[in-house]
Amino acid sequence: MPFAEITGWGKCLPQAELTNNDISTIIDTSDEWISSRTGISARRISHVNTSDMATVAAKHALASAGIEGADVDLIIVATCSPDTLIPNIASKVQLEIGAKKAAAFDLNAACTGFLYALETATRMIQAGAYQHAVIIGAERLSWYLDWSKRDTAVLFGDGAGAVVISKTDKEVGLLEAQLGCDAEGRDVLAIPAFGTAMQRFEEDSGYFSFNFVGREIFRRAVKGMGAAASAVLGRANATANDIDLVIPHQANKRIIEALCDHAKIPLDKAFINIHKYGNTSAATIPIALCEAVEEGRVKPNSTLLMAAFGAGLTWGAGVIRWGDRTSPIKVSDAVLPEPETSALGLLENAVKHCKANAEKTQQ
Repeated sequence: MPFAEITGWGKCLPQAELTNNDISTIIDTSDEWISSRTGISARRISHVNTSDMATVAAKHALASAGIEGADVDLIIVATCSPDTLIPNIASKVQLEIGAKKAAAFDLNAACTGFLYALETATRMIQAGAYQHAVIIGAERLSWYLDWSKRDTAVLFGDGAGAVVISKTDKEVGLLEAQLGCDAEGRDVLAIPAFGTAMQRFEEDSGYFSFNFVGREIFRRAVKGMGAAASAVLGRANATANDIDLVIPHQANKRIIEALCDHAKIPLDKAFINIHKYGNTSAATIPIALCEAVEEGRVKPNSTLLMAAFGAGLTWGAGVIRWGDRTSPIKVSDAVLPEPETSALGLLENAVKHCKANAEKTQQ
């Protein structure tokens, strides 16, 4: 059976940064309150659609792999914040990168989406029908947020990350994966009044809540990711000592610490960038992977452990063996257009509407 090597990687972060101090000007909070509870200091706010970030990340990954869009057989975009439900945004990426022969679809497993997509694409390549796949995690979660509620507004940010995986005979790439879903906890992290559950013709149909039960999410996240990590290590005949780097979902620094403790892996083996970007959902792992490679923490033949959890409550983990190359073959000049205003400026209308809705609800 062939393997699917990670041959290219790329990321896209919007230019507008929203710091904790910026948030404290619109919500009753502070840098100390946010950073001490989450490990987050800043996040990015997008002025473009999710598909635009996904496209830029994909172009960087393709250049890194040294292939053209025409070489791509498969595109999977992991997202829970697409521009459009119909059509999928993978088709927009396909158009923009010139991947005319590629199959293209979106996948929603929330924050675990990138791992779900990586497992799916790997198995499709191993089945023999595909040579090169582009896997993207991309989110514009700032669009969903209620900017009158500090428990969720401070947590999330926007961004995209991508990898190219290519068929190979070398024993590299995703070697083992364990995916699952703790459906009994699906209501503790949810946007319940969105999609066809919305009362489309009612006056308030454009307003929806973001349910987030932090303590319950923490408990279930650590349990799910920990069990998945143990399972994939066992199937890969690996121990904690064999892991060179942990690339976890960046949701909360305390959860990352608890995961490493559960897996008996030193925290200094974990790559952490939550302080810069917050929780970018399905984009957190590919963005972190790109930065880990850039910083020299991924070396030839490194063994990586990835773990994530998300709404559903989905969870998963994977053991990846890196190949020989840690530098891009080519470099893309793809960038987003410059925003016309600051992050606070981009959020001005959203903040006004959220606060007005909050006041209306309280009356």
